[in-house]
Amino acid sequence: MNVVTDWLAANGFAVPTQPQLIEAAIAGALTIAALALGWLASRTIGPRLAQIAADRAGFKDGPFHPRICEVVRHLTAALLLAIILGVRSWQALATLPIGFALSVAAALASVALLRGANLSRWVSWGIAVFVFTALFSHAVGGFTPITTVLGRIGLEVGTKRVTLLSVVTLVIGSVAIFAIARLANRVIGHAIGQAGGFDPAQKLLFQKLSGIAVIVVAFFIGVDMLGIDLTTFAVFGGAFGLAIGFGLQKTIGNLIAGIILLMDRSIKPGDVIVIGGAVGQVNKIGVRAVSIITRDGKEHLIPNENLMTQEVENWSFSDRNVRVRISVGVSYNSDLKLAQELMLRAANESPRVLKSPKPNVWLKGFGDSAVDHEILAWVSDPESGIGNVRSDVLNRLWWLFKEHGIEIPFPQRDVTIRNWPAAALVEVPGA
Repeated sequence: MNVVTDWLAANGFAVPTQPQLIEAAIAGALTIAALALGWLASRTIGPRLAQIAADRAGFKDGPFHPRICEVVRHLTAALLLAIILGVRSWQALATLPIGFALSVAAALASVALLRGANLSRWVSWGIAVFVFTALFSHAVGGFTPITTVLGRIGLEVGTKRVTLLSVVTLVIGSVAIFAIARLANRVIGHAIGQAGGFDPAQKLLFQKLSGIAVIVVAFFIGVDMLGIDLTTFAVFGGAFGLAIGFGLQKTIGNLIAGIILLMDRSIKPGDVIVIGGAVGQVNKIGVRAVSIITRDGKEHLIPNENLMTQEVENWSFSDRNVRVRISVGVSYNSDLKLAQELMLRAANESPRVLKSPKPNVWLKGFGDSAVDHEILAWVSDPESGIGNVRSDVLNRLWWLFKEHGIEIPFPQRDVTIRNWPAAALVEVPGA
């Protein structure tokens, strides 16, 4: 020990005293204890918080869920280290381990939070470097010189001075507000989705309105925190808003149309609609368009205004029951009563056809080659398709007709020759 102190003294370094070394050892032990408690919290409290976040906040499938234990670990350690650092005035030698561990824990916690908010890797690690530098500089007493230097570097823009410190503060504040807004929007949206007493259209409407409200609140909080004077942008904002108003007229119209659709609940997610001859199920009502998925697996994006101004068939607006019409023709020589009974039997045996309202068979008319009938069957799940019900009934009816000898006719034509030319008559030898 004397050799080390002698070497330090000979090279002009301050030799720590025994009380300082003891205090540094205590600080190191407390630092290790805080890190151990953070690790323990991630093992005990972390899984419970992850389960709560999955059940009540909707983070089960997002990028934030697998990082919850990591966030708990680093935030717990950072909080304990901050308490240790603030309970007393430590000497410089003792401040180093506490400040370094606190800075690293806070930086890693910020990375986990920002990555959980789905921000890019380089943005998350850039913020983490800034957090580490700021906290460690503050812990060792060098934060003020750094802010002073950053405040001196800048340029004059009109009557305002833009410094490097203000730019860094603006970027950090904007990223933090953006991350918090995204997490808050997801939590509120999940809470509305789990709330009882609302149908899917009302839930979707409240989720969109809450998302807009979160963005507006985050904007004004950011403006207030960053000290931006909005009056300086009054003239520019008016001209810019006018330009946006003309350019985004259709977009704003579609937005208002989407809100009206959700408010009057004429079209809801899950409804089966017909627009422009296409049949599909409403998948999502967005800000600009409604997503409709057809039975072919094609997704059509229909502008909201089209659904407000054009005629739309909604098969599940007030009642989900839809009637399917199936045309069938039988021969004139067939037993019509038996054929009609077999048609009803084929419809009743089809698994998707409802028993109430019960199927029915109508005689439509007497055609050129067949007696035309129409089977009327009801289904309650039109989103599963109509053509497959028609195919199933006709397949069953084919085998029932085969079994009972009912003939399905095909077009026949009788040719009558009134005058046969004499030149066409040819004697057949031996006739």
